[in-house]
Amino acid sequence: MSTLRVALVQLHGRPTKEANISNAITQIRLAKNHGARLIILPECFNSPYSATEFARNAEEIPSGETSVALARVAAELGVYLVGGTYPEREGTNLYNTCPVFGPKGELLCKYRKMHLYDIDIPGRCTFRESAVLTAGDRLATFTIGSLKIGLGICWDKRFVELTACYRQLGCDMMIFPSAFDTYTGPLHWELLGRARALDNQMFVALVSPARDVTAGYVAYGYSLLADPWGRVLCRAKEEQETVVADIDLTMCDEIRQQIPVLRQKRTDLYELKAKQ
Repeated sequence: MSTLRVALVQLHGRPTKEANISNAITQIRLAKNHGARLIILPECFNSPYSATEFARNAEEIPSGETSVALARVAAELGVYLVGGTYPEREGTNLYNTCPVFGPKGELLCKYRKMHLYDIDIPGRCTFRESAVLTAGDRLATFTIGSLKIGLGICWDKRFVELTACYRQLGCDMMIFPSAFDTYTGPLHWELLGRARALDNQMFVALVSPARDVTAGYVAYGYSLLADPWGRVLCRAKEEQETVVADIDLTMCDEIRQQIPVLRQKRTDLYELKAKQ
């Protein structure tokens, strides 16, 4: 496998959990019709992005209704499906969790958001995920052929060490389902995606909900896929939209040969190490 077709599915929120799941399934089928083998949904796609809504819409993974629906469609279409994120309940804890389903409908892995979105920009945006969510404590990867892919969620991409740890594990792609706000989005969204791709000479996908100005929390939109040169291969706009791109899996090794910065790190002077 030298290329992989990837679909970024930017979804508009619907009034109910059931309607959100139904909309996602419809768009997943359309992405498959465009030849996508890896399909990625956005952050918190099955419920409003609200601290008061997380508990109401939380479910166990993979036994909850959202997981069952995603597993079923992944198996039916024979695709790798990154299920964006949705609230996960385990015991008394709630997590913002990204599950991945394989082409047989199997749960390949799940990632719980490590860095919770606590932000306070007076007059612009205030949100505290930590008031209701528990932070994850494990990295998560899966493979498609020879391609190893790492997972993060939204705020995680601000932490350069996390993506660098995934690169140490051999990942050539990172996926970040993300719901940036409309203040930091224009300032940081594309910059962070391209920077993580360039820093680690890998592909980086950022997948956002569509913008809904009537929602309590308004997501930025503009889902994008960046290549190891830091170039944007495809970009959505603000509305519900699926964008598709083919990635060249030989590119990472070629760039690392041409610009060997990852081999030139001075590990005698500094070192990064994943603890989990």
